[in-house]
Amino acid sequence: MAARIERLVTSGQFSLDGGTWDVDNNVWLVGDDHEVVVIDAAHDADAIAEAVGDRRLTAIVCTHAHNDHVNAAPALAERTGATIWLHRDDLPLWQQTHPDRNPDAWLSDEQVIEAAGADLTVLHTPGHAPGAVCLYDPGLGAVFTGDTLFQGGPGATGRSYSHFPTIIDSIRDRLLVLPPATKVLTGHGDPTTVGAEAPRLEEWIARGH
Repeated sequence: MAARIERLVTSGQFSLDGGTWDVDNNVWLVGDDHEVVVIDAAHDADAIAEAVGDRRLTAIVCTHAHNDHVNAAPALAERTGATIWLHRDDLPLWQQTHPDRNPDAWLSDEQVIEAAGADLTVLHTPGHAPGAVCLYDPGLGAVFTGDTLFQGGPGATGRSYSHFPTIIDSIRDRLLVLPPATKVLTGHGDPTTVGAEAPRLEEWIARGH
């Protein structure tokens, strides 16, 4: 059975640099009827566990370590025995939310996470956060971009651990080189495609944020 993509939206709060905002997060599940991977365990371990159902959850992959993307990861891992994966460069951010529990394994650029026939290639795309990654599967025709690329532009870079020129380099060099029809499945909001966003790169650079 071919792998499929499911989306769950969970709600909670994002906190950084002394501010707190209400947010809705996309939690992506990739797998089949027997095995699944979760991308970004946000806010609600119960809701995510319900979406997983009786399937085997093999991995919880964190696109970055802002609290709204990782706050439910330890509870979900404890329930399911899944491995939590994070890029090492985001450990300082992770420790702001989970000071007593480190991730189980470190993501590296070009590593492949397998899930029920899907092959998710890790693309290190710093800028929104130092250890931000995207996950690309040409077989699914999709890239999971976390908060690196959205419909309409790059992720925010106005807070700690972020850097606008770096996120532009990541998007230009790692994401916009993918086939134009590639679906961009984001950490918040509606999906887009590489082809829809690529023509706007110069506009984003001119805007400067």
